[in-house]
Formats: sequence, structure tokens, C-alpha cells
Amino acid sequence: MISNYKNSEIYRSKIHDLIPGGAHTYSKGDDQFPLLSPAAIKRGKGAYVWDVDDNQFLDCSMGLTSVGLGHAYEPVLEAVRRELELGVNFQRPSYIELEMAEKFLSLIPQHQMIKFAKNGSIVTTAAVKLARAYTNRKLVAFPFDHPFYSYDDWFIGTTLGNKGVPEEITALSVTYKSDDLNSLKEIFAKYPNQIACVISEPEKWTPLPPNYLEDAIKFVQSQGSVYILDEMITGFKTDLPGSIKKYNVSPDIATWGKGIANGFSFSCMTGKKEIMEIGGIRKEGSERVFLTSTTHGGETHAIAAGISTINEYQNKNVIQHNHKIGKLLLSSCKELITKHNLQDYIEVLGDNWMQVFVYRNKNKEVCMGMRTFFMQEMIKRGVLFQTAFVPCFSHNEQDIMFFCSQFEECLKLYQNALTDGYQAHLIGQPTKPVFRKYN
Repeated sequence: MISNYKNSEIYRSKIHDLIPGGAHTYSKGDDQFPLLSPAAIKRGKGAYVWDVDDNQFLDCSMGLTSVGLGHAYEPVLEAVRRELELGVNFQRPSYIELEMAEKFLSLIPQHQMIKFAKNGSIVTTAAVKLARAYTNRKLVAFPFDHPFYSYDDWFIGTTLGNKGVPEEITALSVTYKSDDLNSLKEIFAKYPNQIACVISEPEKWTPLPPNYLEDAIKFVQSQGSVYILDEMITGFKTDLPGSIKKYNVSPDIATWGKGIANGFSFSCMTGKKEIMEIGGIRKEGSERVFLTSTTHGGETHAIAAGISTINEYQNKNVIQHNHKIGKLLLSSCKELITKHNLQDYIEVLGDNWMQVFVYRNKNKEVCMGMRTFFMQEMIKRGVLFQTAFVPCFSHNEQDIMFFCSQFEECLKLYQNALTDGYQAHLIGQPTKPVFRKYN
């Protein structure tokens, strides 16, 4: 049982005076974890991390889904070290940019061009800008029931955390229900010839309706709009490179990040040449489209990490391994939930590439307090758990057995909390939604 968080307490006492929110990603913040949890991670290796108090944890979300091979994965580190010795940023493009462009595009025969950046928000916003320039339309559409696309105004303005975003910008974004073709068609009927693009993740936690993705893409394209497939989460998880291959679809643009470089800061957008080319410089006399321009988009060591990651996925059947691990965890947890008669109170969503847990109170209502209590108890038992499990190549069956043994112990405690209320068992306050109106 982990109980020593002395250095974490010191870290928390200082960090919020220095960094707004205490972290550079809101989902890593203190309000997203129980009070009894590590405030900061000192190192990671494989499927495990160690906090500032040297407590060891099995990692479940793997760097917010960005680490698909494992922490400090040696073949990737070796490639990074080689590039570091050669310099990481130059006045002109590095030779390795050509190698990566050819390598990544070889995975996506539907697309002919690629643009690099450092994080997902940059490329999703670039894709939206490109679509607007290509179509000469203003509106961008996306599912209202997907959690995140960008920290930029076109998306954040539609969330509860919209303070600082002008209403005029928010008015340029329209939403529909994900995986619902009729809902998608309704917004095109409502805004005829006004929607520049649809941006959507290809899939979430529940199965897609038959042929939905292909039909949605073809419909959007038939309306003269651009379809942007956001593979930020699904990339290098559902397939290699992602759901674009799994479903054999042909969106106009796709956006990539997170796991494509095993945690290193590398993202990109790929697309059809006739659209991507308008962000280039070869068509003399054409109106210029300032697509993206990032000093660090071509950093050599991050690109090397990406190339090495692709090689590992191709040569070691990483997707098959990760799916096997995910399937084992999914089936095992469902069996344990049924064994303890908690089917009405804990639900496991997802597929073999990612599993998400939902917690309910005695009234069968989704409950942040019960969720936080379960997180607290898993973390106490050496499992750094934020109610999602993302399989990685370093996870093995023994890790899943360990997870499930702790999971079952927490199920027993959950039954008590259902009776007594989480308040009798939770130390500190429940976690809060990332997108909320007030702190």
C-alpha cells in the first residue's frame, strides 16, 4: 500500500505559483487525480513509472496515450541519441525530413503530401485553415460528443471553458452527433454551401454503425466540403497507421500525433495533393495560404524517434501484441465486474486498442466521486489509473494479472462505497471535468 507522498506534497505546494494549472496539459492537473496520488513523475521504464517519492506504479494511460512501445524504449532512444550528436535544428530543412515524409506516406496510399509540427492542436487547426482556403467557406463541423480537438478558439469556443473566445469565432463552428449520418446530413441542410470541413475522430468506445465512416466521408465530399479524419488517438492503435487503414477509407486530410513517435513531440497532417499543395510555394501567381510555420517542426531527434517507432511497429507486430493485451484486460475486467454483481455500477467501454471505465453511484448515475474513489484505491495499490487503459508493447500478461488482482480488491471496496457513499472513503475532493465553467 503506497502512502508516502511527502515530496509530492512539496511539489504541489510550489508548482501552482509557477505554472498556471500546475501542468502544461489540463488532464494532467491536480484536479484530475485524487489527493492521494503522485504529483509528478520522475522517470519511466517500459510499462512502469516512478514518482518523486520513488513510488513505483504500473502505467495505464501511457503518457496520455502517446507511448505505444513503452517508456525509455531503447531502440527509439538509440535513434534519438544518434541525431542528437548531429544537431537538432538547422537554418534549412534537415535531410531526415525527406526520409520521414517518404516513410510515413508509404503507410497511407490515399495521401501524397505531409506537413510536420510539434503537437496535435497545431495540425488540426492547420487542417481547418487549409479546408477553408480550399473551399472558400467559413464553417467547421465536428461531433459535439467528442471530447477534444484543439486548444484553439474554433474548438474551445464550443466548450464550457470558452472564456476569452469571441462569440463571433464560436459562431463559425457547428456540431452534430457522432456516428449518426442523419445528424451529419441535417447540419448540411441547415447550412447549405457554408461548411468548409468536417473534422472527426474515426471511432471511440462503441462500435461504429456498418459502413458509417465510408458513407460519412463520401457524403461530406459530395457536398463540396473537406473531410478531416483526426487520428490523434486512434493512430498507431487501431491499426498501422490507424483507422484510415482499418476501414480502408479516403478522407481528404488526416491529422496525426500522440503515439506516432512513442511520446516524443512529433505530429503531422497528411492529405491529398490537390488540397495540401495550396499551402506550398510552387504555384506562382496563386494566392498564398500560410499553412503552418513552426521552428521546431523539423527537429531531427523527434523525427528520428518517429521513424524508429514506425520500424518497431512494422518489424515486431506491435499492433497485434497491444490488441492481445487489451483484449485480455477487457475480458478479465468484465468477468470480475460480473463476478461481484457490479454490472449496473461499473462499465467497461472500448475495444482491444483502448479500454475506458465508467463509474456509477447507488442510484446508477455517473458519479465523479465514485470514480475518484476507485482511482484512489488503484493508485494506492501501485496502479497509476485514470479510468482508462492504453495497451503498450511493454505491457505483458503478468502486468494484466497484477492490474486485475488490484482491480478485484477495489471492486470489493466499491461495494462498501455504494452503501456508505464515497464521502466516507475518499480522501480529498472528487476530480472535476476538464471542460467546466468554473474552477
